[in-house]
This record gives sequence, structure tokens and C-alpha cells, in this order.
Amino acid sequence: MLATRIRRWKSVALATTAVLVGITAPTLTATPAAATTTAYDSTYYKNAVGKTGSSLKSSLHTIISANVSKISYSAVWNALKVTDQDPNNSSNVILMYSGASRSKSLNGGAVGDWNREHVWAKSHGDFGEVTGPGTDLHHLRPADVTVNSIRGNKDFDNGGSTVSGGGGSLTDSDSFEPRDADKGDVARMILYMAVRYDGGDGFADLEPNEKVNNGSAPYIGKLSVLKAWNEQDPPSAFEEKRNQVIYDTYQHNRNPFIDHPEWVEAIW
Repeated sequence: MLATRIRRWKSVALATTAVLVGITAPTLTATPAAATTTAYDSTYYKNAVGKTGSSLKSSLHTIISANVSKISYSAVWNALKVTDQDPNNSSNVILMYSGASRSKSLNGGAVGDWNREHVWAKSHGDFGEVTGPGTDLHHLRPADVTVNSIRGNKDFDNGGSTVSGGGGSLTDSDSFEPRDADKGDVARMILYMAVRYDGGDGFADLEPNEKVNNGSAPYIGKLSVLKAWNEQDPPSAFEEKRNQVIYDTYQHNRNPFIDHPEWVEAIW
């Protein structure tokens, strides 16, 4: 489906050497995502490849907004049962934030159920559950009802106290930090929304910023943290398959940051 990605990470040898000689090792961070090649570069992405900055963002907006099929909010239930199916148990879905595998039949609003999480919180831009941003599968994921409620409409940032049942997620009064395995997913979903919905289609112009506690403004932070998460947690096979299913079966558009995670740094 997609060519193998090549990613380079800073060696841990420096840290090991530091311990041996009794000095403090510097903090190690991931290098920017290496350029990738996909099966869609000469077709779907042909007008974006090679561009950077606002030119790349504009080209991607045009690409991912063209000929898109939209579904109703009620139809999202069944769509998520397909897009987020547990690869090891076809009767279950994998839940965002917790990573738990739960029966597809337990969709609803009660404790122990899973519901439809808007990763770009719907109050950030006041689009609710309207067909369009409110039903866009690229940022809708199944999540445990209780964990979803704890996340609420909080912005994304590092730090906080452990979320019960959250798989290692953390939260404080104004932000939410997903478990490590979902950090890149969150970043790429948020940045997809910022490119897809630019204010030109009757909805708010969604943008990331460097704040938390954005409230009802059409912003979500923190951009610097989201960029770091994109580097730290590259696209997984599950995320790539999900992108493909949405493209093939439902909306017929792609999240470009799953196919090309290096485009995050190229734009922002």
C-alpha cells in the first residue's frame, strides 16, 4: 500500500557513554521525520509534492477538500466499527486514549460503553455534530465514555495527573495528554482539521496555536507539543490502514500527515 518509511532517531549511545563516565547526558529528541514516498505521490498528491509553507498547506487543502463524500452523525457509529476494528478481534474496536479493545455492540452513552470522540473538540469552532467537521472520520474515534468525558474539550499539552482507565493518559485543569501510542495520531488528526477547514466552506477557520484553555475559539493548542508528538510517535500500521479505509470506503480523501508526516514541519 505505502512504501516503507525511513526514519532516523538520535542514537542513545551518547546517553550510555555519559553514564559510564559519570556526567549528565543531554536530553535526546527525535530528528525531523524523513521524507517519505507513497503510492499516491504521482496521482493524489501530485500538486503538493515539492512544496513547503503556505503553498503546501493551500495545495493540500484543495486536494483533501475535493470530491469528498460526507456522512451523517448517526452513520458515524457504523463507520467507526469498520475504521477502528481491532485487528486481532473483528468483534471489537480499539478505543482512543485507553487503547482498550471493546465490543462493537457496546456503543452508547453509559459507563462501560464507547462513544464518538471529536479529537478536535467540536466546541472549538462551534461546529457541533453538523455534517462536515462534526462528522469527519479523520478526527472521530471511538473512546471510552468516561475517558472521553474527562478529556472534554481540553486542549492538548504535556503533564497532569493519571486518567483512570486512560491507558497512561494524563490531564489537568486545562489540557489533556494522551497515552504515548496515541500522541502522533492526535497531532496528525488536529493538523488535518486545520488544513481541511480553513473558513472557506461556511465553517470556522480551524487553526492550532500555542495556548491551552482556548474555550470556544476555533483554535487548539499547543502546536509545539503536537509537532513534537508527530515526531515521537510515527504513523502506525493501524493508523495507515484507517486512513486507507476512510479513503476507499467513506470520504474518499486522505489525511496527508499520515502519508507524509514530514509535511507537518514543512508547513508549521
